[in-house]
Amino acid sequence: MGEIKYKLKNTGGFKSFILTIWNNMMSRAGFIILCLFLMVAILGPMILEQPKADYLNRLKPPSMEHLLGTDYSGRDTLIQLILGSRDVLLVAFWAGIISIVIACSVGIIAGLLGGRVDSILMLISNVVITIPSFPVTMILSMLIHVDNELMFGLLLSLWSWAGLAKAIRSQVLTIKHKDFIEASRILGLRKTDIIINDILPNIISYIAVNFIAIMKGAIMASVGLMYLGLVPFQGNHWGMMIQLSLTTSGALMGSGTIAYFLGPVVGIILFQLGCYLFATGLDEALNPRLRV
Repeated sequence: MGEIKYKLKNTGGFKSFILTIWNNMMSRAGFIILCLFLMVAILGPMILEQPKADYLNRLKPPSMEHLLGTDYSGRDTLIQLILGSRDVLLVAFWAGIISIVIACSVGIIAGLLGGRVDSILMLISNVVITIPSFPVTMILSMLIHVDNELMFGLLLSLWSWAGLAKAIRSQVLTIKHKDFIEASRILGLRKTDIIINDILPNIISYIAVNFIAIMKGAIMASVGLMYLGLVPFQGNHWGMMIQLSLTTSGALMGSGTIAYFLGPVVGIILFQLGCYLFATGLDEALNPRLRV
């Protein structure tokens, strides 16, 4: 137990990570914004029920009863916005996780093994990078049946890993000839142990920053697919709210339901801002060599 505490103390631990984030003014603001989104996404579906249609109160402007008004079927806009935050965050989270797993697997294997394996994996990565991601995602959305957040995240991640894979390969090529890697090889450690104990800790900050960036991109891509009607996703995703506000409510045509359009738009902007601000201190928090 004493040895474990010693290791945690030297690596900084969770407390040191939080303090580093908190001491950076920009990352502190981003951390607070993202925590608020996370709390809303977790607690909202636990407290609120799915709003029911009430056509007698359709297209109502904001009021004390409905703070953001109602939509074309009389459903409360604020409740939809809160419930939709869970769908948005889960889709972005799964897209980020799957992209990171694919990119790390390809980049580390290519950089560590080299030779023909490296050439084949980088050829595949270059092909993926060359073809624009959004048109390919549009085509894949017609081929893949999307009915939950995981499948939506998988759809968005299939063409968003290649750039990160090449960057991770470059990082691995830089550190694979370091003394500590050579020492691990001399000791006869397996490649799996070298990856887990030596390579990943040295690139974890880079991976974390890119995870945030992938989540930001996934939100914009999911909203675009929803707006175009290419994903028959069942839920309260903000992209669906934007699409419905423009096609069924006339939100931009002088209607009182402008809040139905602005609600998810402002939510997306705030989440993107929170990701950007949080990422400013993330590299420092995860890389002890950058701390003062």
